[in-house]
This record gives sequence, C-alpha cells and structure tokens, in this order.
Amino acid sequence: MPAELAADLARAVGFQHAFARRRTPREVTVQGGFAVLDERYPGSHDDNKLIVGAGPGPVPRTPQEAREAAERLLRAADEVLAEREHRLVCVDDDRLGTALAPAFLAAGYEHETNLIMAFRGTTPPAPAAAERLSAAELLPVLRRDWRHTLPQAPDEVIDGLARRVEGRLRGADAVSFWGVRAPDGEIAARADLYEHGGVAQIESVFTGADHRGKGHARALMTALLARAAEAELIFLVADAADWPKDFYAKLGFEELGRTHAFLRT
Repeated sequence: MPAELAADLARAVGFQHAFARRRTPREVTVQGGFAVLDERYPGSHDDNKLIVGAGPGPVPRTPQEAREAAERLLRAADEVLAEREHRLVCVDDDRLGTALAPAFLAAGYEHETNLIMAFRGTTPPAPAAAERLSAAELLPVLRRDWRHTLPQAPDEVIDGLARRVEGRLRGADAVSFWGVRAPDGEIAARADLYEHGGVAQIESVFTGADHRGKGHARALMTALLARAAEAELIFLVADAADWPKDFYAKLGFEELGRTHAFLRT
C-alpha cells in the first residue's frame, strides 16, 4: 500500500477510535483494543462494542493461530458485553479481520466488511438546499425513521435509538447534523458531520424511504463536502456489499482500506 494511502487510512481509523472514546461514558481496555459501554442504551450496538486494531502481535499466519486469536476475542466479547443481548466485535485491521472471519462465523457471528473511503474529488460549491439541524430538531426525524425501520419495536426502544445522537456531540471538536427538505418541508435526507484535528467524517447518511431517487442525498453530500472543504482528510465508511459505495465513488470517494465487523444477536 502506498505510504500516503496507508497514512490516511491510519488517520481515519484513529479518528474513529478517538471519537468512540470521547463519546462513551465507560471504556474497558482489552488485549489489542478496547470496549465502549453505555448503560443508557444497552441495545445500541454502536454504543456497546469491542474495538480491535492490529493487536500487539503479528497477524495470525495459520488456521490454528487464527482460531486461537479468535477464541481470545470471543472470550473478551463475552466478558465485557456480558450484560448485553448482543456481541459486536469491530476489527479495524483488514488482514486480521480476514484471518479471524472463519472462526467468528463458526461461533454464530455475522460478518460485515466495510470500506473506509476518502474524498479525492473536486470540492463542489455549497448549495443552499441543506440546513443545519440541532439535536432537538433531529430527534423527531430519527424517531420517524426508526419507527419505519422497526415497526414492531416498543416506543422506549425507538426513543433510545433516537436519543443516542445526543452522545455524539462529545465525540469531536465540531459535531453537526444536516438535512435536506422535500418540497413539503419534511426532512428527506440527513447526515452527521464530525470534524476534529484536520479530519472530517461524514456519517449516518440516510434518505427516507418516500424520498429516495430524487437527488436529496446528492444535494446533502455536496453541502457537506463544501462545508468540510478545509479539512486535510474527508472520509466516510460504506458497506462493501451494498450499493451506496458506488454512489460515493461517483461523488469522488476512493477506497483507503477495509475493516470488519462481527455481530451476534
């Protein structure tokens, strides 16, 4: 991997780790990584997870070494997430995640590969369509979207999923929420922007089901790229198996590297 690419990847991963640490009420150190825990939102995967980097030793080179490394992480996840109904282990080193995948799958975990993508295109001029939202303004939008996604969930679950946004305000020097409205005034698309130390992350990009295919997400992304134009690095994370990665590529984002998430519910 070219040195510049590797440096940007390390910077993006480091940004995510620091963001998670700043926002969490409780951090637990484990071998090769750390766990974040938030008693307020026990069902939130993102707020209760084990995060692993390259680890203190070499990447496993044989199936036996990979099984042993996975077993250590499986035990660590069971220990630190013992009071949760889920287990989420995020492995932010591609070679390590790839090596661990067979053992995690055998243990009943689902495996997701994510792309860390950096903006390499030409910064667009800012359109007038996007507007900044306060956390209070965003809450009813989040409740609406989560209710659509989880129609059978109890109201307290929906409210907890929405209120997690308040914790994000501690994650970076500048945390802002943005939206684009449909002609009827409803927020059609929304996203977060985190800025800290010369790095900007675009996160939680979402378009309501009734508003897709109408250019709202493109208008929103254009606004965010213009807003973060002074950043030394602008990045986002996309599911390697889903279509948004292709949308981001058309906007000028390029893959820096891959991370892995293992989830059991």
